[in-house]
Amino acid sequence: MIDEIIDRVRGVYGSWRRDTPVAKMRADWDALFSSCPLAATVEPAGAGGVDAVWLTAEHSAADRVVLYFHGGGYKLGSTRSHRDLMTRISAAARCRVLGVDYRLAPEHIFPAPVEDALAAYEWLLSRGIAAPHIALAGDSAGGGLAAALLLCLRKRQRPMPAAAVMLSAWTDLTAQSESYETRAALDPIHQRGMILGTARTYLGAHGDPENPMASPLFGDLRGLPPLLLQVGGRETVLDDSTRFAQKARAAGVDVQLEIYDDMIHVFQQFAGDLPEGGRAIESIGRFLRDAWGKSA
Repeated sequence: MIDEIIDRVRGVYGSWRRDTPVAKMRADWDALFSSCPLAATVEPAGAGGVDAVWLTAEHSAADRVVLYFHGGGYKLGSTRSHRDLMTRISAAARCRVLGVDYRLAPEHIFPAPVEDALAAYEWLLSRGIAAPHIALAGDSAGGGLAAALLLCLRKRQRPMPAAAVMLSAWTDLTAQSESYETRAALDPIHQRGMILGTARTYLGAHGDPENPMASPLFGDLRGLPPLLLQVGGRETVLDDSTRFAQKARAAGVDVQLEIYDDMIHVFQQFAGDLPEGGRAIESIGRFLRDAWGKSA
């Protein structure tokens, strides 16, 4: 099944050319991941001026919320492409999920997504949802955005959420890690050149890839809440997770790192087809329920 999924993803990526409009790429991306067999209530929200969507699976607690940031290299992705994944997290963690449609590059470059993430979090607080009842989550670029938001909250001395979940997180926009070499032949999609090009689009002409708000790996990680990091063993961005986990632990953060050996980038999006994806989401649910139980 993993080979069929890789072929499906390659088919979409392979159809794009240098002159493919970004609107077409976004539509293709949404279609690739948009199926959602699970029942959920879907409700649009204006989260502090940022477009967002509430997703609520059955038996979800109204006062427990995951603030979710989708992946897509800060250029693609939406709450439509990630609806299935967010709904599965809602069901596993028995909570509501607020998915954020933060602004995308190249129309809106760094730090626009960080600003939108902060606005959505502050909006939740203003709605009476206590910080210990909130968790952050995100995949790929969204995982890096979740980490950047944590750094932003600590800098501003704002209340921290109970926990954060980072899936195949992109935490280093310099793409310097060894896994870009050791996993190059195993990763079917993401290679260093592609990653660096995506980073340039997000940062703009004068952006610094070592700015911790863009690359949280370079930040001071002290004082962060408990973290769950999941990553596939075939990913070129493997070290973005392993190095982040190592640095966070050294800073005194409670970190769980789960490496799924044969899996690809954000394999949790294929939980309907991959048993490993289902097990990963079950682990997310347990982690979040435990974090909220400790913070309640």
